[in-house]
Amino acid sequence: MKEQTSLYTYPGRYANEHGELEQYRASYRANISCKEAIEHSITDHYGNNRLDPACVKQVVEQFGYERVFYVLANTVRQKDFDGRISHDNKAWAKTIPVCEDPDGFGGDRNVYFVVDRPHTGLTDLFLTQVRKAYDLEQEKKPSVRDTLGKASVQPAQTPVNTHKGQER
Repeated sequence: MKEQTSLYTYPGRYANEHGELEQYRASYRANISCKEAIEHSITDHYGNNRLDPACVKQVVEQFGYERVFYVLANTVRQKDFDGRISHDNKAWAKTIPVCEDPDGFGGDRNVYFVVDRPHTGLTDLFLTQVRKAYDLEQEKKPSVRDTLGKASVQPAQTPVNTHKGQER
């Protein structure tokens, strides 16, 4: 079943000030559920020193690329010091906007949806597979220009006045 909660990308303080706490909390819970699904999927699909690409499809079908990317970008940012995460994935994570979300005690609420149960190297491999799956999916989609070109309607031809110059 696909998670229907929209991704909320603002911190709790902003949500409180703007009367959006319910959206924030629902999205936060969905982020934690997504993190747990990623962890379970990696655990379930890793064997014989291989991570089955099916683990990506399972999580993306449930949460969509937007939330999976958000959770993984947050994970990589929280583990920026970890050498087991590729430089490409670290650079990619910096392109995904993830808001800082401090709690009242100076801690970071984002630590609660960091993928941390599987080995960091497997998380990095999972992220690489998600990015490849997304790129492949985007290649299959027709471009907007192609779609518009095929759907364009030829302008109606104006009737030719054959009576030009003739008097009635």
